[in-house]
Formats: sequence, C-alpha cells, structure tokens
Amino acid sequence: MVPHKPVPVLAVMVALLSWACAYPVVRLALPFFAPIPLAAARYMVAACFVACWLFVKRPPLPRMKDLPRFVACGGIGISLYNILFNTGEQTVSAGAASLLLNTAPFLAAIVAVLFLKERLTVWGWLGSLVSFTGVMVIGSGQPGGLGFGSGTTIMLAAALCSATYYLLQRPLVTRYGALVTTAYILLIGAGLLLPWLPFAITTHNGWQPWALVGVLGVFPSILGYGAWAHVVGQVGVARSSGLLYLLSPTTLLLAFLLVREVPSARTLVGGCIVMIGVGVMQMYGHPRVQTAASHKA
Repeated sequence: MVPHKPVPVLAVMVALLSWACAYPVVRLALPFFAPIPLAAARYMVAACFVACWLFVKRPPLPRMKDLPRFVACGGIGISLYNILFNTGEQTVSAGAASLLLNTAPFLAAIVAVLFLKERLTVWGWLGSLVSFTGVMVIGSGQPGGLGFGSGTTIMLAAALCSATYYLLQRPLVTRYGALVTTAYILLIGAGLLLPWLPFAITTHNGWQPWALVGVLGVFPSILGYGAWAHVVGQVGVARSSGLLYLLSPTTLLLAFLLVREVPSARTLVGGCIVMIGVGVMQMYGHPRVQTAASHKA
C-alpha cells in the first residue's frame, strides 16, 4: 500500500482563512447589493485576476471532451453555490451558515453513494443521522426554521452544490493541475453570472461596497479555491473533506472579530453534533477494502 502524501498545511490554512472571511464579509456587503448582483460583482473581480494569470501562463486549453465537466463545475460550484450562499446569509448568521455548510463532506459521501457506486457502513449511516440531527438543531434557531425556502434549507442546498463541485473537479485537477482547473472554472462561473453584473455596477458608486467586493473577489474566490484545489490534488477528496470542518471554528472567530457576532448556544450545540456526525462518517463510514483500494491511486 502506497503511504499517504503529507497534508499541505500552508495551503489548508490559506484556504480555510480565505473561505472563513467570506461569511462575515458577505453579511457586510448584502446591505449594499442584492444576492445575485453581489455574486456577479465578486466574480468579475476574480475573473480579471484569473484572466491576467492565464494570459501570462498560457496553459493548455481544456479538451472538448472535458468542457461539459468544466461548465458543470462553474455552474454548480461557482454560480449556483454563490447565489444560494448570498441568499441564505440574508437571514442565517455567519456562524450558523458555516456550520450548515459543514455538512458538505457528508453530502459528498451521499452523492458518491448514489452516483459513483461507493458504499457506506452502518457507522456511515449513523454518522449521517447524527449530522442531520445537528442540522435540525441549528435550523430550528434560525429565522424560518427548516421550512422550504428558509435560510437554513437554502444553505443546505449550497452545501450540496459544494459537495457536488468537489467530486466533479477531481478528474480535472488530476488532468490539468489545481491552479489551471480552478482558473477555468472561475472564468466559467463568472461568465454565467455576467447578466447580473450591470445591476451591481449601477447600484452603488461608493468605495466601501466595492472594497468589500474586492476582498470577496480576491481572498475566498481566488486564493480559497486555488489553495483547496491544490489540497485536493495532493491528498484526494476523502482526506481533504475531513479538513473542511476546521472551517466552522475559523469562521466563528472571524465573525466575532469582524462583525461582533456571538453564536447562540443552540447554534454551537448543533454545530458540535454536525461535526461529530461528519467525523464518524469520515473515520468509519467507508468499507476498509474500498479505502485501501483508494490509496493505490
């Protein structure tokens, strides 16, 4: 059995800090922009940097057979995810949003079971039940509860987009490399959001809203996705997914520092339950034979 590659700690830290800042910064920007125009403005900034990088590096263009997967990654992992994320944060606190999105590793496992013919053990299903119990605890304390269309269910839909994105990008990262894959996906996602960009441009002319957009365009949109694509390329989806639940504690800290948000006891308890469930699934959710085979890649 081939030994595990070491986890790229610096890339993990960059990704987690970059993504964690998105939660409080989006809440600061939403009073100035509607959710979809905010996503369009954010990725316009990101696309400018990415286009310059591609012009300098001139990497190979995607193969025709890979274009549908690139479009799916950009549409699901960038455009749709950010529309749902921004919409959900209108009512869900930054800390609760990060805890709800912490279900992405669990949802990635469920997607893999349904569509990639992977299997879960009894412990894996038990972990999923525990995770959803935590989601119910968090959601019951948010406006709208767990009703259809509430901020909680919108955030869960965003988590499903994130989980699907991680699985879809895996072969692209292997074939093109982490940075090139992320660059093309960001451009596609920005292009799909382009029809809403005029609404953002004509809404506000002050520098403060656009400073927030700049932060969102550079840190979570470029550094976060790029660093995480590198992590996935180095250690694989299974091992990297477990690191994602370090994102919630990081977000809670940044939300307190930036917007003085103090999470409720219900949110913290529910978040702990979610993380326990995800942890059980990550450690014991897959059959040993399947896990050993995945190490041979």
